[in-house]
Amino acid sequence: MADFLSPGWSIFIAVVTIISVLACVALAWIVSTGRTPLNDDGTVAPTGHVWDEDLQELNNPLPRWWLYLFYITCVFGAAYFLLYPGLGSFSGVFGWTSGNQYEAEIQTADSVYEPLFAQHLATDIDTLATQPEALAMGERLFLTYCSQCHGSDARGGRSFPNLADNDWLGPGGGDYIKRTILNGRTGLMPPMAAAIGGTDADVQAVANYVLSLSGAGHDAALAETGAAKFAVCGGCHGLDGTGNAAVGAPNLTDDVWLHGSGVDSIVSAVQQGINNQMPAFEALLGESKAHVLAAYVLSLSQGNDQ
Repeated sequence: MADFLSPGWSIFIAVVTIISVLACVALAWIVSTGRTPLNDDGTVAPTGHVWDEDLQELNNPLPRWWLYLFYITCVFGAAYFLLYPGLGSFSGVFGWTSGNQYEAEIQTADSVYEPLFAQHLATDIDTLATQPEALAMGERLFLTYCSQCHGSDARGGRSFPNLADNDWLGPGGGDYIKRTILNGRTGLMPPMAAAIGGTDADVQAVANYVLSLSGAGHDAALAETGAAKFAVCGGCHGLDGTGNAAVGAPNLTDDVWLHGSGVDSIVSAVQQGINNQMPAFEALLGESKAHVLAAYVLSLSQGNDQ
């Protein structure tokens, strides 16, 4: 109900709900007490329907057990609306909300499972990445929180890093992975077309030079032209294109491409820039779970997944 801007909607829903319950009670009472006129032979007037010579349409009352059960259901519904939310914005006598129940369940789960993760917090991540018990716990965390983007095999996809290849946009290592999990990460490259000359030919030249750095197929003449223009890009990627882990600038010489390889992908990156973001998981996981999860991710890149 918080999505409605006007309290009138809350009142409307409450009124319709109450009327619906009362209408059900009234219908059951009318059916149980009212009688349809009958013909002399006991069939329903005025038609006197008879089928197959002896199958007559009569007016027998509903079974009492069924009628009482229906009344009990209506009473139960009324009691539910009194105790729990259901009448518009009225929260019910118990004040129950799905959010409160979720928080209570999370607290219960944390009280049970948090000590299991906390026992690994004193162990450094490199050591933890070799312990099967911790890796099993980390794998379950990964499948729950990380696989949606990085894949169940951690090999990622376009714009989602491969976590199993030991190629990192930062310094790598357990502490770096843990910080990234806790704080998130933003991969930002500004549009650079204007800085390298501004024309499509300039962008094409730089894109071909970038491809030449990793030995990928490229136009040699354009690459030669783009070499001098690449100096602008060298501020982040280094003049030799090997990248800069301190600022998260990727190595352009290793033929590992996060946002797609080929001239078109590089041209798009130069013209439009890149803004890639991984959300922070500190509030969701806490340090102890992030510690174990970091060890599991580190194990993938080291080939220690057990």
